[in-house]
Amino acid sequence: MAAAKEAADDQREEGDVRAARAAGGSGAAAGGDVHHGRQRRRRQGAARDGQLLLERAQDPDAVGAHGGGGRDEHRRYRAERLKSIGRVFQEDLTNMSQKIFDPQDAFLVRMNRLFVMACIVSVAVDPLFFYLPAVTATDSNTCIGFERGLATGATAVRSAIDLFYLARIALQFRTAYIAPSSRVFGRGELVIDPAAIARRYVRRFFVVDLLSVLPLPQIPIWNFLHRPKGADLLPTKNALLFIVLVQYIPRLVRFYPITSELKRTTGVFAETAFAGAAYYLLLYMLASHMVGAFWYLLSIERLDDCWRENCKVLKFHQCKKYMYCGGGNLGQSGFLEWRTMIRQVLVMECAPADEAGTGFQYGIFTTAIQSGVVSTTNLVAKVLFCLWWGLQNLSTVGQGLKTTHYKGEALFAIFLAVFGLILMALLIGNMQTYLQSMTLRLEEMRLRRRDSEQWMRHRVLPVDLQERVWRHDQYRWLETRGVDEDSLVRSLPKDLRRDVKRHLCLRLVRRVPLFANMDERLLDAICERLKPSLCTEATYILREGDPVDEMLFIIRGRLESSTTDGGRMGFFNRGLLKEGDFCGEELLTWALDPKAAANLPLSTRTVKAISEVEAFALHADELKFVAGQFRRLHSKQLQQTFRFYSQQWRTWASCFIQAAWRRHLKRKAAEQRRREEEEEEAASASSSCQITTTVLVSRFAKNAMRGAQRQRSRRDANLIVLPKPPEPDFQTMEY
Repeated sequence: MAAAKEAADDQREEGDVRAARAAGGSGAAAGGDVHHGRQRRRRQGAARDGQLLLERAQDPDAVGAHGGGGRDEHRRYRAERLKSIGRVFQEDLTNMSQKIFDPQDAFLVRMNRLFVMACIVSVAVDPLFFYLPAVTATDSNTCIGFERGLATGATAVRSAIDLFYLARIALQFRTAYIAPSSRVFGRGELVIDPAAIARRYVRRFFVVDLLSVLPLPQIPIWNFLHRPKGADLLPTKNALLFIVLVQYIPRLVRFYPITSELKRTTGVFAETAFAGAAYYLLLYMLASHMVGAFWYLLSIERLDDCWRENCKVLKFHQCKKYMYCGGGNLGQSGFLEWRTMIRQVLVMECAPADEAGTGFQYGIFTTAIQSGVVSTTNLVAKVLFCLWWGLQNLSTVGQGLKTTHYKGEALFAIFLAVFGLILMALLIGNMQTYLQSMTLRLEEMRLRRRDSEQWMRHRVLPVDLQERVWRHDQYRWLETRGVDEDSLVRSLPKDLRRDVKRHLCLRLVRRVPLFANMDERLLDAICERLKPSLCTEATYILREGDPVDEMLFIIRGRLESSTTDGGRMGFFNRGLLKEGDFCGEELLTWALDPKAAANLPLSTRTVKAISEVEAFALHADELKFVAGQFRRLHSKQLQQTFRFYSQQWRTWASCFIQAAWRRHLKRKAAEQRRREEEEEEAASASSSCQITTTVLVSRFAKNAMRGAQRQRSRRDANLIVLPKPPEPDFQTMEY
């Protein structure tokens, strides 16, 4: 409290200075006194802090011996300092000795949702008070009675709900708020001063909350229940009609601040579209329930008016006494006269008017009298019937109602029409908003597909090309449901984006052999830069001779990779790519070369999807970074893995092995022929010398043919063997 006292002293001294300046005094001297006074108090506060630290240093065991007394003292002192400041951030609320709730606290959010449910229940319970009056028809009497069981139950439920309102009021005095002047950047500062919080709450919603929690309906009901049975019911009925209607307004108004606070603290009121639509439909049903209950009470009032009018005509002055149940005894002469009159006159005169015009004109309340809902003892049937009447007439804006000249009836019909029109507009608007949010993506897909079809027809595209476009759009929609995953993830903070990409991509990236043995940091860097790629069947991903702008790592699906070695006649190589393979490896060699040109490398193969393919793509710019991380590995195994899974290296290796095998077969055949010739020469060495010249000539011819065959084999080998692919440099580079 010392800091608060200092602040008050500062304000008082500044007021004295302003007064002195206004009187023509020495403002500079007064300002100097204020400055010296502030410095003196700051020195005193620093001395108190130093004394506290000195005591802790001299007696370090005091904290443990006194159960954390030093910490408690420091916490109290800090709380007083925070209270003197008046504004803090969210993390400082935990240091307050007196609990002040943050508006976004999880406990407070749960309590607000509970208060919304309590408001809904209270709005549903209050109309039950209108069902307390009822016509009681027995063999001995017909009168307007009072449902005592319903009165007791409704009063108990209403009192229990009022406890939630009291808890709400108590929490409002302990809920901090954001200072409007601090919303320039970020969330702003919380005002934690209890006095400021109380002043703000009293100025805004305290009166509404107080009017909502007052036990006004309970008072006349409990007074009636504790009176003798013959007490007059008329004052209780009139009091209930006035009190419930008047108090119903603040209870309805209380919905707005609670729902607004939920939207402000959680961002949305209903987390799902179904919940939002159901909420507004429930409000519409509650409005129908309230209108139906009020219609029931007015029906009792019209029956009461009919009985009174006929009593005046018959000059029966004890009508008020006997028309309410319990007003008289069976043995009284007035009661016998009332019973005779109610059976012979009132039943006929107060019956609903027929086509001939005999009877009483009840107007819009005729249905209640004819159906007998005013005299039934089944509460559920009574409430459901009145709910149906209210729902029907709110939905039709009271178009089928035929009123009489009774003023209350006309006003009720006008209110019903206007109220029904407003509620119907609100219901349709909000329901449409929530339900459209559920099918928004689907509608966008339909519009995009319609635009695509119109454009393709306008450009006269072939049918097969239109089918491919439609199949691609359909497949992309089924995989992503119209959500732009890339932009969605890119909008997240860096650490959250890294965790999301790690969750989505890490398990799949580990299935790629080129990434299987990397450490976690490199995998995180790779996952952060991978982009999802979807391809439909018969899609050409790469074409031989085209620039390679991305490297594709296959997660699911099959692709066909083929090459003609630049269009060489008679050369064709074909292979299949499956899960774990990759294509576009020319880009990796280009990225690993620090002296590579700016132009992208050309593809040596044609890659075509033979099924639906899901893959991750690394674009050229991102691959530059990943290639730099590869050099850090300095791994021979990574180089061998790249060679093993590269289609370019596989093709070269197969051609190299094939050529080597052919050379081996030719050398073996030549060696076999040489041995045969030597054997022939040895056999002919013992023959006569006449054939020497013939042998020499034949040997010369064979050698000439062998040389020509060797040159032809060398030429064929040069045609078959592919040039060796460029070696990717995975070693550490020195720049």
